[in-house]
Amino acid sequence: MTKITAWLLAAACSAGALTLLASCATPEEAKPIVGRMSALPPMTYPADNPTTPAKVALGKQLFADTRLSGGGKAACQSCHYRDLGWTDANALSAKEDGSINTRHTPTLYNVGHQSLWYWDGRAATLEGQTLAAWRGQTLADPVKIAALINTVPGYVTQFQAVYGGPATPDNIVKSLTTFFRTLNSENAPWDKYEMGDVKAVSKDAVEGYKVFAGKGQCIVCHSPPMYGNSTFFNIGLEHGKAKPDVGRFNVTKEPADMSAFKTPTLRSIELSGPYFHDGSVAKLEDAVRYMAGGGKPDPNKSPILRDTQLTDKEVGQVVAFLKTLTSTETWEQPKLP
Repeated sequence: MTKITAWLLAAACSAGALTLLASCATPEEAKPIVGRMSALPPMTYPADNPTTPAKVALGKQLFADTRLSGGGKAACQSCHYRDLGWTDANALSAKEDGSINTRHTPTLYNVGHQSLWYWDGRAATLEGQTLAAWRGQTLADPVKIAALINTVPGYVTQFQAVYGGPATPDNIVKSLTTFFRTLNSENAPWDKYEMGDVKAVSKDAVEGYKVFAGKGQCIVCHSPPMYGNSTFFNIGLEHGKAKPDVGRFNVTKEPADMSAFKTPTLRSIELSGPYFHDGSVAKLEDAVRYMAGGGKPDPNKSPILRDTQLTDKEVGQVVAFLKTLTSTETWEQPKLP
């Protein structure tokens, strides 16, 4: 453990942080993907959906293919772009029919490390969330789409190689989620700094980290290495709205979950504005200032959120730190069959 990591954990505790706690491939392809050193823990794969390079490649193609949508106009990628932090830069995105979603498109970064999905945590598995989004966002009939995919010779060959049979709604979802589990924001400048490269970040970023973990108490909810988790808080954003979004309450029916939403990862947060579940804040600096100021005076606001009285300089330093969590992996658009 590095000195900076040890100090971070100690700061988190002193701040009161919570402890957050069918094999389908041929023998040649059923080989584990060997990853490089990472600040993130090893990925956990479902027993019925192990990963292979061929399945990842297939999922990447499907992710970018508009033929997966009900009208052939939208792909998963239509709302998730690498250069926008796997979001789309819109406060609220449109479905394929033009109707507008009520919540901001969440990032796909590190989505495979989560334990609950959607802003309200209503999906218990990534596969379940993917199927629901496929149907709801692109208005697809998975059975009809699978039949269409099975008319494409290139896909027929790939599904046969990976699954030993044709495309089905189930193995299309498995392919997509296998690809999603590769979309990890890691080995960012801050990770390099923690590993000993003192030139990887600026002095302001180092000071910002101290504020993040200390006075600002950001680390209480945004703990490393994900800098976010599958816990839910009301941060006051629904206060004053004519029809407040009840958030997590819709799932649990617990009064404490009224207008509570999932804590997002801060990895590559620089890329994924606008911010929060309603996309109501355009700039990262303003998002930090909102949180540091304790949010709006909603009577249901989580007590963990309070005004930490950060100065403008300290807010700027926290932003400098957050920008060092931006990863630099490349993206190549897949060639579709």
